[in-house]
Amino acid sequence: MNYRLIALDVDGTLLNDDHELTPRVGQAVREAAERGAEIVICTGRGSTSALGVLRELGLRGTMITHNGASVVDSETREVIHDTAITHERARRYMDFLRERGIHYDLNTAFDLFVEEMNEEAAAMYGNLLAKPIKTSFAESLPERLVKMSIYAPKPVLDEVESEWQSWAHELQTIRSGDYFIDVQHPNASKGQALQWLAEQRGIPRECILAMGNYYNDMEMLAYAGWGVAMENSPDEVKAAADEVTVSNNEDGVAVVLERLAIARA
Repeated sequence: MNYRLIALDVDGTLLNDDHELTPRVGQAVREAAERGAEIVICTGRGSTSALGVLRELGLRGTMITHNGASVVDSETREVIHDTAITHERARRYMDFLRERGIHYDLNTAFDLFVEEMNEEAAAMYGNLLAKPIKTSFAESLPERLVKMSIYAPKPVLDEVESEWQSWAHELQTIRSGDYFIDVQHPNASKGQALQWLAEQRGIPRECILAMGNYYNDMEMLAYAGWGVAMENSPDEVKAAADEVTVSNNEDGVAVVLERLAIARA
């Protein structure tokens, strides 16, 4: 199969656990692009953070960010497609988190806003190449919000998810990592954004290769003609994929690309 579009999750997939792009993975991604595939970063990260990864790859083009809540052009910084959430609906979750002292941020397609930030949160943002804007949410919130991201230790987030089971949710909540829960529009997902982009390009799903490692990747892996889960994925994610490769710490992305997108090109 000649894959025309290759969708790549970033953290836990493209990058290793030290948030590094290894030489073998970088070379494989660039070679796949040189052989004609469109490389699309498809991440829970914000657009500014994802831009840093794309630049490190030496590529440019369209990115799917915020778990599919925004689709942007890396060169013009144009928001091509997004799914915004209302302030009223966002404040319900904000009040819950504020009462419990749990860290969260608010995101537009390119900007990330916080009210407070401790050392742990600052280190996390540094690893993600994100630069938070500190502001007050008391009177007004940023316009065109696409996502709220919650950061806390895994046991804390497990308890949050448990409490939220009794809620009637107007927004979607998704676990995007052991230490993250994202709150966004019900219609926002990597899978739906990837389908939207493929239809804009006229690319059939069988010509799409996707790789990911977490729950927010499952719909994308199921939609793609060939979905690949990393060995470091939870079992449910592996079950949603067509193939399981080696982990992100073993150059899993390169292993797949060298076989499916380079050797066959």
